[in-house]
Amino acid sequence: MLLCLDAGNSRLKWGLSRNRAADWQSRGALPWADIDHLPRRLAAVCGESPPRAALLASVVDDKREAALRRAPREVYPQLALAVVQSGAAAAGVINGYGEPEALGADRWCALIGARHLESRPCLVVMAGTATTIDSLDAAGRFLGGLILPGLGMMRAALARGAAKLSPERVSGAHLPFPRNTADAVTSGCLEAQIGAVERAFARLPGAACCLLSGGASPALLPLLAALPARHVPDLTLEGLRRMDALAPR
Repeated sequence: MLLCLDAGNSRLKWGLSRNRAADWQSRGALPWADIDHLPRRLAAVCGESPPRAALLASVVDDKREAALRRAPREVYPQLALAVVQSGAAAAGVINGYGEPEALGADRWCALIGARHLESRPCLVVMAGTATTIDSLDAAGRFLGGLILPGLGMMRAALARGAAKLSPERVSGAHLPFPRNTADAVTSGCLEAQIGAVERAFARLPGAACCLLSGGASPALLPLLAALPARHVPDLTLEGLRRMDALAPR
């Protein structure tokens, strides 16, 4: 089995896959405060059949990444782990960044995952701590993308920056005509996210699609009814297992 690890700003996502085509053997997520529980989780799932290798996509600092490198080896001391870096091309995707290695590994893997799920032009939306909105054409070329604060970060920024906006006053419902402050904040943040997605989608050529992943996806998806959009859990993990050729042997 291949162990795939997606180290994001808020939590670690992990998945175990027997091969690229099969369903996931197991998937899970842990907040960083509970990272010490990862060895026990892996042992419970794998038993005496350890993963043959591990691939890691990381956007965290060196301290967290080092802790993550150690954790699986507490159960499987011989486990070979490789950290994925963005490159000029891989697994059917061509990187359009001027400096390909500067593209976040999570975005790179998500683009690769999307390419193997869709052959049409595709908008890849990762709605987490930050929201990234990346464009792929039908040939697998990454055209470029947007980065904006995630839904939670937008709300938190308003709570910090406005004297009379306490945290409880920035969490409301999405309404077309909000009539209280909490609903106005939530509606404004959601409309900003949706507006950015819709504008990016309009720039894609031909019959395109939109794939959403990340913790805030369930909040965004119902508001994208006008687009051919669908939720794909753990899109970065999907990309990682498509990069199996990079795994240590």
